[in-house]
Order: sequence, then C-alpha cells, then structure tokens
Amino acid sequence: MSHYVDRRQAGRVLAEHLLEYAGRDDVVVLALPRGGVPVAYEVARALGAPLDVFVVRKIGMPFQPEVALGAIASGGVQVLNRALLDGTPLPRGAIEPIIAAERAELERREHAYRGPTGPLSVEGKVVILVDDGLATGASMRAAVAGLKLRSPREVIVAVPICDSEAVEMLRDEVEGVVCAAAPHPFQAVGRWYDDFTQLSDAEVRELLDAAQGTRQPAQFAVEGP
Repeated sequence: MSHYVDRRQAGRVLAEHLLEYAGRDDVVVLALPRGGVPVAYEVARALGAPLDVFVVRKIGMPFQPEVALGAIASGGVQVLNRALLDGTPLPRGAIEPIIAAERAELERREHAYRGPTGPLSVEGKVVILVDDGLATGASMRAAVAGLKLRSPREVIVAVPICDSEAVEMLRDEVEGVVCAAAPHPFQAVGRWYDDFTQLSDAEVRELLDAAQGTRQPAQFAVEGP
C-alpha cells in the first residue's frame, strides 16, 4: 500500500470503514494518546461521536526501552509478556522502578489531557478504541483490559495500519477489530506515514477541546462542515 500522508488523513480513511457506527447515541470513540488522538479525532468527527482518551504506557526492557515487556493502562491494569520475561535474565527488582515511573507518567498525562474533568462514561456503550497503528499489540491489549473494567457493551479496536499477527492476538479479546490496511512485511507503524511527528500534550488537549466544540485546534485545519 502507499503511505498515509499523516495521522489526520489516516483517520479519515479509517472512518470510512466504520460508517455503520455513524449517528448512534451509544457509540464513544477513545484514543490511545498521543499518536491515536488525531486519528480518533477524524473518526469521531465522521461518526458524530464523543471523543476521549484512554492512556496507556509501554513498559520497556531495562537498557532496551524500545523492546516492550508489556504495558499499563488507566484503571490500574498491567499486561506483561511472560514469555519474554521468562526468557530474559533480568536482575531482581529491575522492572518495578520502570513500572512505577510509567504509572506516574500515565497519571500526569491524564491530568494534562483532561484537567479536572473526569473520563467519559462508557458503561453500556459501544467503544471504538483507536490508535495510529498496531504492531506488537501490547499497548492495545492493556487498553482493552483496562477498558473492560468500565463495563462497555462492546469494544471495537480500530487502526489505520496493522500487523496481521497482532490483530489475530486481539480477536478473542474484543467484539471486533477494524484495520484499514495490513501490509506485509509490516516492520513498524511509522514506516507507513509520510509525517509521523510526535504530538505534544498541548496538541492533544487542543484536539480534545475541539472535539467537544470548545475551540478549533490551532495546529490542525478542520475540513468541511
């Protein structure tokens, strides 16, 4: 497949695969920040659904932080790759400081994105959980586990680009998985975007505010009515 221009364009493409959920009052769109927020913004806008974030933090391997040992999510959920842990000789207590640091960052981000406002209620709702891509699936699995503690009726994982193996790992954990494209070889999410620039906390907050109708985002043009 050709690359997405950026996350906003990827979100518009993904929204075309989710039109069956448009105009419904039982649908909520949740984004995995930061990268999932511009994608989810376009999805929520197309479907006429409310938008919120669901914060997830990767637990990186000591001295190799790019290797995911697992993830934590809102609600105190922790998902660890036991096979990877068992196969990696780590000093006793090496992971606990990493988890503690990521929990502190998770709490900081939730406050930065929402301020004093609490999360949207998802009880009894169909929740479309959006990220900018799905590689190992560790962060998304943590998000799904955390989200289920809030009693949604259905959880639909939706991404513009994905690794097919990661999708198969998720299928038994959610009511649906929507992936706009699953190229092979996959390699990495960022490979499929021309612009994969990291967002700031301020940009995330601006998009959330814009989705609530409080103001338009300064860094992002909003197309159409």
